[in-house]
Amino acid sequence: MDTPTNRVRLTDLAHGGGCGCKLAPAVLQELLAGKAPAMPFPQLLVGTESSDDAAVWQVDDTTCVIATTDFFMPVVDDPFDFGRIAATNALSDVYAMGGKPIMALAILGMPLGKLDVETVRAILAGGEAVCAEAGIPIAGGHSIDSAEPIYGLAAMGLCKPAEVRRNSGARVGDALILTKGIGVGVYSAAFKKQALAQAAYDEMIASTTLLNRVGHALAQDDHVHAVTDVTGFGLLGHALEMARGSGCRLRIDESSVPWLSQARDLIQAGFVTGASRRNWASYGDGVALPAGMPDWRRDLLVDPQTSGGLLVACSADRAEVIRDQIEAADYPRASIIGRVVEGAPGVEVA
Repeated sequence: MDTPTNRVRLTDLAHGGGCGCKLAPAVLQELLAGKAPAMPFPQLLVGTESSDDAAVWQVDDTTCVIATTDFFMPVVDDPFDFGRIAATNALSDVYAMGGKPIMALAILGMPLGKLDVETVRAILAGGEAVCAEAGIPIAGGHSIDSAEPIYGLAAMGLCKPAEVRRNSGARVGDALILTKGIGVGVYSAAFKKQALAQAAYDEMIASTTLLNRVGHALAQDDHVHAVTDVTGFGLLGHALEMARGSGCRLRIDESSVPWLSQARDLIQAGFVTGASRRNWASYGDGVALPAGMPDWRRDLLVDPQTSGGLLVACSADRAEVIRDQIEAADYPRASIIGRVVEGAPGVEVA
């Protein structure tokens, strides 16, 4: 975790880090508000209409191509770890749609004269290591001179048309499963202020470099109706996208949400990201919280996750079996956190 004394901290070169760099939901909605409808393309199964994780193009009766891109500024100082986190996060969008990645292209922006070649090579090596774990090549890419360090991937994957899993397929009566613990934004805020213990750093790295490959397996189960990954908009933000896309209401049991082990202590000590507050301000009246909920508890639920887990809507009578299958696939914090109910599209926290 420590940065050599003769090397600049990557996080000092960036105004933000990880998925906390994402534009707030309200800003993104404003930018897209006047967008003209796309020309009709029957093969485009998933586009921009429901804030989904990736685009999906049906090639023929048996094959769909999934395409996505994701990149951000450093959330940690170790260049190899930064590369691993960014690549894991980018591939997550393919898994969230039910696909299996087949290749990726690197996206690199580096401030020339501020970082040495060794550091940049280590970032690239981290991304390559994750792609090797996923069984795919980095087949090319593009690089620019930029004011802040940026790294990520454009990723492509394949799936069958029947196995596409959108964020808009949740059904009333479904159970909700979350596959990873919440608190990465809190940990990153503490890290930037050099207040994160080594054990907590190791926990953060283990979570953010855990590939969401279970999404591909989940898509082969007809009892799984909707999937999205929880990243920069926080648990409530991505749940709200699922609720609005599905035309139903998500009820989340706060006591069942899995947290990273130090998240509650750190956020009560004041380690909260600016993105948390931007997220909350963007939800409008789409989220209902219990009366008197302390700000720190709310801030955890809107905490921006870098390379977070999957939010899964599945048949309630199969939820425990599916949760156990996810846990057995090396997601130890997988938890049933709520259900889908009738009502105006939105999210309520119990």
